[in-house]
Amino acid sequence: MPILDMIMELLAKAGAERYGMEPVSQLEHALQCAMHAERMEAPPALIAACLLHDIGHLVDAGDEGLAERGIDACHEEIAANWLAQYFSAAVVQPVRLHVNAKRYLCQAEPQYWAGLSQASKTSLEVQGGIYSVAEAEAFIAQPYAADAVMLRRWDDAAKSPRLHTPDLTHYRPILAAALQ
Repeated sequence: MPILDMIMELLAKAGAERYGMEPVSQLEHALQCAMHAERMEAPPALIAACLLHDIGHLVDAGDEGLAERGIDACHEEIAANWLAQYFSAAVVQPVRLHVNAKRYLCQAEPQYWAGLSQASKTSLEVQGGIYSVAEAEAFIAQPYAADAVMLRRWDDAAKSPRLHTPDLTHYRPILAAALQ
């Protein structure tokens, strides 16, 4: 399965770099997000989405620091479009919607914004800001929006330095099961 080899290498090598202004690397962030989903007994497709949700930063190198300069790199769209070649909508759509899930949660749960990291607050502004009530209602009515909200919560929790997680090879069978 060459695509799995490519994903593993991408996460292991490019993912070893620091994750923007966060205190973890891209790989640590991905592993933590997937681990949180797995601990909550999420289905394999959602665990795969958690592992791969930020792969758009890795397949489109060069977006480092764009949010701080007021530019939205649209990493979720880059990731979803790339992943759609290999995975079903159950993986792709939560990835595509995870940024909008942040916008939704900020509107639906006013205390949510206060818990975001500074990097997430900065990127929120360039990603369109907090949804209006009507935008939030339209968002949550979409297929896979509830999964994207769950992914978003695990994403927010996946920024702990030195948190012990399963290694990348642990997730290879889960990714294999989620392939189209």
